[in-house]
Amino acid sequence: MPDTDRSTRPPPTETTESRHRVGLRVIAVYKAVQTLALVLVALEAFRLNRTENFNQLVHWLQHLSLAGSNSLRWQLVGALMAMGPSRFVAIGSVALAYAALFATEGIGLWLRKYWAEWFTVIATGSLIPLELYETLLRFGWIKLATLLANAAIVAYLVRVALQSRAARHARD
Repeated sequence: MPDTDRSTRPPPTETTESRHRVGLRVIAVYKAVQTLALVLVALEAFRLNRTENFNQLVHWLQHLSLAGSNSLRWQLVGALMAMGPSRFVAIGSVALAYAALFATEGIGLWLRKYWAEWFTVIATGSLIPLELYETLLRFGWIKLATLLANAAIVAYLVRVALQSRAARHARD
């Protein structure tokens, strides 16, 4: 029976290494895009915390004429009025917290840090059940695409991270 101990396996080929490097970079860019989007959401949420900006948005929505979407528009106005401007601080804070998480993942993956692979697996994998629930509850193509992308990221990173550390050090 052949010995399949990790220490006797040859290190991955350069082709495998360059593929993993590209894969990690693609995921890092994806995390950077998520970070940027969340920072923009946070900035806008903090801007809406000011009463005059909030009232201006509500006024704009009330006078916006969109054919075929009147009920949606009034539901949005009602939801905003029920929330009030002070809730946007909480929304902005949560968006910034997620932005920090995604930025940490992205920077770590860009720098090819071993801890970042597992950190991203845990952080992204922990949100998959919620994304699945949300996708099944209120289906949307963007939700489905996000769910599938995150599941693929987790599967890929588990595969990459399970490579032995000794093989990684031998490569480096």
